[in-house]
Amino acid sequence: MNKKREKFLLITTDFITINLAWAFYYFIRNESGIFAQFTEPVFLIPMLVIFFYWFLLFIFFGMYRTWFALSRFDEIFAILKTTFWGTFILFFAIFIDDYGTGENKGNRFLIFIYWGLMVSFVVMGRLLLRSVQRKLLISGIGRKKAIIVGFNDRAKEIHDQIATHPALGIDVCAYVAINKENLGKRHKDIEVVGKVSEIEEVIDKYGVSEVILSVSRQYDDLLIEIISRCENKDVTLKIIPDLYEILSGQARTVQLYGFPLIDINPQLMTEWERAAKRLIDVVVSFFILIIGSPIFLTTAIAIKLDSRGPVIYKQERSGLNGKIFKVYKFRSMTKDAEKITGPVWSAKDDPRITKVGRFIRKVRIDELPQIWNVFKGEMSLVGPRPERPFFVEQLAKEIPYYKRRLRVRPGITGWAQVKHKYDESIEDVKIKLQYDLFYIENMSLKTDIKILFRTIFVVLFVKGHYE
Repeated sequence: MNKKREKFLLITTDFITINLAWAFYYFIRNESGIFAQFTEPVFLIPMLVIFFYWFLLFIFFGMYRTWFALSRFDEIFAILKTTFWGTFILFFAIFIDDYGTGENKGNRFLIFIYWGLMVSFVVMGRLLLRSVQRKLLISGIGRKKAIIVGFNDRAKEIHDQIATHPALGIDVCAYVAINKENLGKRHKDIEVVGKVSEIEEVIDKYGVSEVILSVSRQYDDLLIEIISRCENKDVTLKIIPDLYEILSGQARTVQLYGFPLIDINPQLMTEWERAAKRLIDVVVSFFILIIGSPIFLTTAIAIKLDSRGPVIYKQERSGLNGKIFKVYKFRSMTKDAEKITGPVWSAKDDPRITKVGRFIRKVRIDELPQIWNVFKGEMSLVGPRPERPFFVEQLAKEIPYYKRRLRVRPGITGWAQVKHKYDESIEDVKIKLQYDLFYIENMSLKTDIKILFRTIFVVLFVKGHYE
């Protein structure tokens, strides 16, 4: 079962069970005759409002995230936690409503009856769906193919665990060798079919969707190479950690029936943080577009009076997952600046920069039109700066791991922008890549807010750089 289908079935199941919980509660509250009624009961509209309330809350708490080897206990606990906080919010909403109207309608504690019904129905619906999914996987429907990189004791142990638990829905179809002397060897009749340099061909040949890495600490450079080679493949990467990493707390692990795996995921934000990040992007960009309109107009007039050419400069950039989009900027160079030179980085004393362009770059006004990219969802307020496709391909050849930047939505500002100057050489790119990777692996709303405040400091104290 692919991720989209799984999410669709989860949402459909929740739609049915949440509404059934409301229908039962409505009957107990209004039709059973046990409780007094103070207002004329309404059924349909409150039911739909309540569903969307829980739907948004479930998104925020990551209830529609695809979890690897999620146990039934883990899912029940997640439902209990989410519905508890959701019911807690509803309880205080009722309390505030009673306090505002000065009436005590006696319906505050009825919410706990609703909570019991809600938990019961949602849990039953989820368990039924998971049971069907489990039976399908065991019968061979919707299974995923996996390869294991490395042929050692840890690799064989994880292979044994996978083979022992068919409900995982994973079939190991090949090994990839770190040491060439392991080529041709077998474990559980699965052969070591290629080397790390051939991993892309192995993935394509077997239709692999899971790559499990059994690479020891002495092969750090090789690990980076493997991850870099898999960047453009639609595969999930998991590492079998060293004992040192587990004991030192450096490994964020998921459990495969008691066996720890590190899930390599560039977006470490929780589901609710990602939803909140996008909401902040939309709200802030909308207000900047409205409030900043005088600055937009003044800048446009200044650019038009200073030099010939369009006010807005459009340029193709690589966005989330490498998708090409057009980024908007106020033009700060002469018209057709790259007509002769082709795509090149600008330098501090670049003669192509106009007088107005030099100023708007200094105070970062040239980036303001990208607020429209943020509003459309092509960019975020905070993230790695989007690079041109030409440079992405060139840099990916020279810098391993460079395309990992494309696994998150690019931003107007980022950790690299507040810590380092604009790109003028390949060395600048390498330094900024370190900052970008640090941001990607430590994404959080707290980090975003910190970067935004630092960006404001840079602009106020005119510490901008030339691009």
